Amino acid sequence: MRKILIVANWKMNLNASQASLLVHRLHERIPARRNIEVVLAPSMLVLQPMSMQIDRRKFRLASQNAYFVDQGAFTGEVSFTMLRDLVHYGIVGHSERRHIFDEDLDMIRDKVAAAVRNEITPILCVGETKHERGEGETKQVLHDQLMSGLSNLTANEVRDIVIAYEPVWAIGSDHIAKPAQIEDVVSYIRNYVNDVYGPKAAKGLRVLYGGSVMPEVIHGYLSIPGIDGFLVGHDSLNYHDFASIVASAHSWQREKGEEE
Repeated sequence: MRKILIVANWKMNLNASQASLLVHRLHERIPARRNIEVVLAPSMLVLQPMSMQIDRRKFRLASQNAYFVDQGAFTGEVSFTMLRDLVHYGIVGHSERRHIFDEDLDMIRDKVAAAVRNEITPILCVGETKHERGEGETKQVLHDQLMSGLSNLTANEVRDIVIAYEPVWAIGSDHIAKPAQIEDVVSYIRNYVNDVYGPKAAKGLRVLYGGSVMPEVIHGYLSIPGIDGFLVGHDSLNYHDFASIVASAHSWQREKGEEE
């Protein structure tokens, strides 16, 4: 059975009480489903109180970011070591970290390795800008991001991680990626992993799509070969929309005969 992974990236939104209210509303609207895994990625501030509130039959937690050194004199940072008892997943290399905070390939490589070292599953984000796509550089950009981001991992470790393809030009914009564009990239990602780490790693790793994900596109995108779920940004802050995304994924499973 195909298990769908849906990750809600709340970004820099919601204080502790607002986050608690959103979790309560999601709990009311999203039933536990064996073949859909829902992951919430709130701000660092509210991860700990949320870990005590969530129903773990329905939700898991992810960090939006963490530092790659386990401990030390790094004022203001939070390491993956500190998070290992709180989260199952850690988002690494999101386009906003790359392009706003200037995280380079080496730093993202070290963060992926730190997550794995601390038994946290990294969600490695990769994707090209509008300019890079226009210049025909999409696959070169993806190659560099994959080669660097995965370089400190073994084949068995790569098999267990998550890669999220998020075309920067489609995030929070009116430009919606076409299924053929996504399919081409997902195929490239799996072929790269197959060539470098072998067929077991390529088959085992999960690939998500992120970029203006909304309820209306779920069925179409889940029909793309190799897509295992979604990294949801803006619509994850609206409990109606996010619950609809999860419900749409479940209805797709029912149509395909893959529900539990």
